[in-house]
Amino acid sequence: MSKEHLRRHSSVVVDGPDRAPSRAMLRAVGFGDQDFKKPQIGIASTWSMVTPCNMHINILADEAARSVNDAGGKGVVFNTIAVSDGISMGTQGMRYSLVSREVICDSIEAVTAGQGFDGLITIGGCDKNMPGCVMAMVRLNRPSVFIYGGTIQPGAHRRDIVSVFEAVGAHAKGDITDEELHEVESTAIPGPGSCGGMYTANTMASAIEALGLSLPNSSAQEAISDNKKEDCDKAGKAVLNLIEKNILPSDILSKKSFENAITVVIAIGGSTNAVLHLLAIAHSAGIELSLSDFTRIGEKTPVLADVKPSGKYLMSELIEIGGIQPLMKMLLDKGLLHGDCLTVTGKTVAENLADVTPYPEGQDIVRGFDNPIKKDSHLVVLHGNLAPGGAVAKISGKEGLSFTGTAKVFGSEEDALHAILDGNVTKGDVLVIRYEGPVGGPGMREMLSPTSAIMGKGLGKDVALITDGRFSGGSHGFVVGHVTPEAAVGGPIAMVHDGDTITIDAENRTISMDVSEDELARRKTSWTAPERPKRGVLAKYADHVKSASEGAITDAF
Repeated sequence: MSKEHLRRHSSVVVDGPDRAPSRAMLRAVGFGDQDFKKPQIGIASTWSMVTPCNMHINILADEAARSVNDAGGKGVVFNTIAVSDGISMGTQGMRYSLVSREVICDSIEAVTAGQGFDGLITIGGCDKNMPGCVMAMVRLNRPSVFIYGGTIQPGAHRRDIVSVFEAVGAHAKGDITDEELHEVESTAIPGPGSCGGMYTANTMASAIEALGLSLPNSSAQEAISDNKKEDCDKAGKAVLNLIEKNILPSDILSKKSFENAITVVIAIGGSTNAVLHLLAIAHSAGIELSLSDFTRIGEKTPVLADVKPSGKYLMSELIEIGGIQPLMKMLLDKGLLHGDCLTVTGKTVAENLADVTPYPEGQDIVRGFDNPIKKDSHLVVLHGNLAPGGAVAKISGKEGLSFTGTAKVFGSEEDALHAILDGNVTKGDVLVIRYEGPVGGPGMREMLSPTSAIMGKGLGKDVALITDGRFSGGSHGFVVGHVTPEAAVGGPIAMVHDGDTITIDAENRTISMDVSEDELARRKTSWTAPERPKRGVLAKYADHVKSASEGAITDAF
């Protein structure tokens, strides 16, 4: 293959006498004469000191750049933003979390296309970094590899960030003292890495690996580990191999690869956010994916991993027994994965898994098909007169498969949280938190604070919560999110009144309120849309964002 082909983008920027000004600028940032002849690889780092999820990623980016350089390319590190879900949770700042996915994607596209990089490595840690990175890789369609920043090590007593949120509820209940809450707060987060359960970051890392866009076991490595450094080293070599073979994200992604990702997300008991993000990534790739695909695949895919939040084990403990590669091999052997899908190794899924060692005997973190955690998916897509466009429930089965209760309606997450902590939520309530959708937020906040407070109060089996917002991967209990149409656009959730009877039926996949169509129509006549922000990123987002059932995308075509 010609060097011109390997440098199809960068040659336009640096070749020829007329590009001397460009070369002059690049010399100042470390380019020499020979570097202008090499494929340029952009390395999008999400490093920042705003969150432990990303505080180490500069080290990983430098390692990836060194690997690129050693393999004959020229690595160029650049940054994009991060917004910490765990820190902003329960505040107005959380409105910017999902919005940041689009900002990250757009910024990586802008730098990569603007600078003329021939290939791309993206490194993400916190929740929205990761789909944002992948959406940019797909949109640019240049040889690309994603590196997961890695999971955090456990805190004292196997604690993690959800331990702290649930301790807040226990403190409000009077079960722990101020001193005990402080001790939990001070020991839960020991250092760098993404939240330690099968929350959104670890879920999306697993999904991206199953899509074929990261190297084997990139999703199952601790942030501070030799394995993660080796992952970066291999990624530099892999992206140059992809350039040489002209393997693009469009060659890797297909309907079958998305089916693989959905299957893995279900088997690991992953976050509801995976639904939102996989829909958005598929849209970027021009591949048709809908909520019905999650239902179809969920009917035949069991939950096998006993991981937090609803299970017992942390990601670090799954890593100790081999990560997700043995699980993928189990799924492949059972006929639940498409083994012929191409990956960034240049090999197929089946080829990557051919020599994978099974889990050790006696482990109980990942169960066999004869003893699943749940025989079908925990991610249940619901429809009904409360969510005609669909809603996504996270039903582990531990809280039951159906719930009927009385609506208690709140116009914001803060109002609901105060009611829970103040003892104004009781057995049989269905909390309805609305005007938190993509448009209504704007930004579709996650409801980890109220769901954790419910669990901390000991009401996990006695109270349900529905919202047009989202849930953190750390949320568990009887929870339903992504209700569409959302309240801000006049969806039925806006018409719910205190005291209405609401039924959630996971077995029949329905969510309904005992209110007639005539009464709903009457209520809507007196409804007025809330005022939206008039300027800034939230205003732009609210003007362009599509519904959660479409992935909350902003670049519809």
